[in-house]
Amino acid sequence: MDKDRVAEILNEIGILLELKGENPFKTRAYANAARALEALSEPLEKVIAENRLGEIKGIGEALQKKIIDLVTTGKLAYYEDLKASIPPGLVEMLQIPGLGPKKAKALNDKLGIASIEQLEAACKAGKVAELQGFGEKTQSKILEGIQFRRNYASRHLLSDALAAAEPLLESLRSQPDVIRCSTAGSVRRFKEVIGDIDFLVSSKKPSSVIDFFTRQPGVLSVIAKGDTKASVVLQGGIQADLRVVSDREFPFALAYFTGSKEHNIVMRQRAIQRGLRLNEYGLFRSHEETRDPELLVPCATEEDIFKHLDLACIPPELREDQGEFAAAERDEIPRLLEWTDLRGSLHNHSHWSDGRGTLEEIAAHMDGLGCDYWAITDHSKSSFVANGLDAARLRQQIKTVAKVNATYAEQGNEFRLLTGSEVDILSDGQLDFEDDVLAELDVVVASVHQGFTHNEAEMTRRIIRAAENPFVHMLGHLTGRLLLEREGYPVNQRAVIDACAETGTWVELNASPYRFDMDWRLWSYARTKGVRCVINCDAHRNEHAGYLRLGAGIARKGWLTKTDVINTLPLKALMKELGRKRAKVA
Repeated sequence: MDKDRVAEILNEIGILLELKGENPFKTRAYANAARALEALSEPLEKVIAENRLGEIKGIGEALQKKIIDLVTTGKLAYYEDLKASIPPGLVEMLQIPGLGPKKAKALNDKLGIASIEQLEAACKAGKVAELQGFGEKTQSKILEGIQFRRNYASRHLLSDALAAAEPLLESLRSQPDVIRCSTAGSVRRFKEVIGDIDFLVSSKKPSSVIDFFTRQPGVLSVIAKGDTKASVVLQGGIQADLRVVSDREFPFALAYFTGSKEHNIVMRQRAIQRGLRLNEYGLFRSHEETRDPELLVPCATEEDIFKHLDLACIPPELREDQGEFAAAERDEIPRLLEWTDLRGSLHNHSHWSDGRGTLEEIAAHMDGLGCDYWAITDHSKSSFVANGLDAARLRQQIKTVAKVNATYAEQGNEFRLLTGSEVDILSDGQLDFEDDVLAELDVVVASVHQGFTHNEAEMTRRIIRAAENPFVHMLGHLTGRLLLEREGYPVNQRAVIDACAETGTWVELNASPYRFDMDWRLWSYARTKGVRCVINCDAHRNEHAGYLRLGAGIARKGWLTKTDVINTLPLKALMKELGRKRAKVA
């Protein structure tokens, strides 16, 4: 068991202890130990083997034994017994936004609530509002949270779907009876949230492929298994559906099952207008429903289908019936951004605030990935939960970054860390640092992290005021949404985009799979206003650099090209652009 999984279990033990009403010092000890393990820059197994676990601050003798048991055996009896002692429904209640262990315990102690169903009933009866420390507002928020969870119960993050789909797809490619294969559906269209994963395969031996698919290691259970179709449940609870077709049918089936439904309707209408019929089996020389092979229009690829309908080939990400047909008719589908166009990320965190890596570790990792630059934008002082930096610590960090960069320069290496801050936008729109501090930084990201209860007009004014600051380069995660967890705060995003156009401020596409904020549906509007995009990882650990690929996929869905995205620029050109706003305002 690796250190990240051990840290997850330690955090969970802390939460379970809190549900039981244990001493808060004891519960915090597990959380502190988890953070200490997450911050380790070397394998936990190596630390244990060298008997150095006790040297880590916050890990006493009792915790050492538990951690060693987890690493060496993959199990911990204490953890299993603790889980068994708490009603499962009580733990499930913690998935409701805004409901933490203390409130869940109070509900259990005072009302005997041990499930989401019981909690909903108590809220609707007004019993929760009567409890001390709750009230009508909290009761209303709990009901909203229950409904939110219910609405998204069968939905999954794109990142989770890709993590489950890609190994399966590679495995299918290796199966000797598979001719062609692909994902389809919302995964192929790169939707930020998906329902299930669709796979499509062409083969002359469908039963062989079906058997192979249902026996894959990631399959938890088989829902259905037929001659040409199968449905399974994968780890993480995601359903995956496989269809096997002939290779002649493959392009048509791929186009059809990729969707979207709205896109397919227009495609079928275009076929009918040309005396043709389009479905998942083929493109036929008849406007009537048919599968007659004598009437089939041969198409080896999806591109051929579009060509026969007088269209340029439309990339899967754009197939949402949101302007792609007009562009394809004019042969004006843009060359969309590739993730390899990106040179680095301008919004990231280190262990100076709530990130995991040291500056040296981050620089070495990002340089090793081939990045040109990587901005360190730790939180500002108002984000005290995230160990935000005050001006003195920020200036100390600037000096440390300079030392790291000097080492690279001495080696003739052009990679650079950039200094920066993710500065809080305060309730009145002012920033958490004075302008003289911001002026010392390479990169300034302004973000809202608190005060989410403002109405739309107030929140919009607040964010626009931050955009008007000459030292702010970009706005971070514009709505503050957390996909499948929290709706964004109310803000007139078009008004903010207009303000960014006037002030030369960029807008972030936060590539964290929990955010993808600003939403892809608004990037076309931003492009018409000349507002540039910055695809940022918001990385808190080195492996989050992989979010650049996810962000690029969402950018493609928003019709963005290489020239629309600032961090496709090499370092010298980027530094010139970073100075442009300040020079313009000055």
